[in-house]
Amino acid sequence: MTTVRLPLFPLNSVLFPGLVLPLNIFEERYRAMMRELLKTPEDDPRRFAVVAIRDGHEVASTAPGMPDPTALPQRGPAAGFGDDPVKAFHEVGCIADAATIRERADGSFEVLATGTTRVRLLSVDASGAFLTAELEELEEDPGEEAGALAEGVLRAFRQYQKRLAGARERSLSTGAELPDEPAVVSYLVAAAAMLDVPAKQRLLQAPDTASRLREELTLLRAETAIIRNLPSLPASELTRGPTNLN
Repeated sequence: MTTVRLPLFPLNSVLFPGLVLPLNIFEERYRAMMRELLKTPEDDPRRFAVVAIRDGHEVASTAPGMPDPTALPQRGPAAGFGDDPVKAFHEVGCIADAATIRERADGSFEVLATGTTRVRLLSVDASGAFLTAELEELEEDPGEEAGALAEGVLRAFRQYQKRLAGARERSLSTGAELPDEPAVVSYLVAAAAMLDVPAKQRLLQAPDTASRLREELTLLRAETAIIRNLPSLPASELTRGPTNLN
């Protein structure tokens, strides 16, 4: 078992290997994390782990809140995640490599990172300025019939795109080339499909590529059928997606 200790960045969304993650950093705990990452030599990867939040708040309360207007705002690296932060997060996350960390004049940061490797969350340390975690790196097992499943998923994804574009009353460019490597297909489709966090989390933690592709095939067919039967979906429903406040 290969383990690694990295800074931990909880989000209300799921990061997949190979996908780009833009971040707007303004909370002090995450500013401290970025300042620490900037100490890493430029030629070395500036890595941190992203996990989806199961129970908690991406941004800590900074003012007296409801229903108790006298309640004090939470502070510290674990603010918003309860007494045992590890229980607030999903078990499987993804390592992110920050290609760009740009500090603004007000001390906030603009960050552009890319998902690299899936990890399992083993423990969380809240003793420092920001959360750190002990993580187990997870290998990507192709499983059985991954290649054939990837072809089926790509066909289903194209149909899903066409139906979604029609429901949005927008044209869809079909000239873009899609990958054919099964693991890449599985992560691209998982990230691009309009699914909620629990569904995306199930795809991230699938035991192998083939299992992920099988679930995607089921999800895409179901979503395409829903869109086909509801041709006039409200635009707000079709465009709603997670917003990373940090």
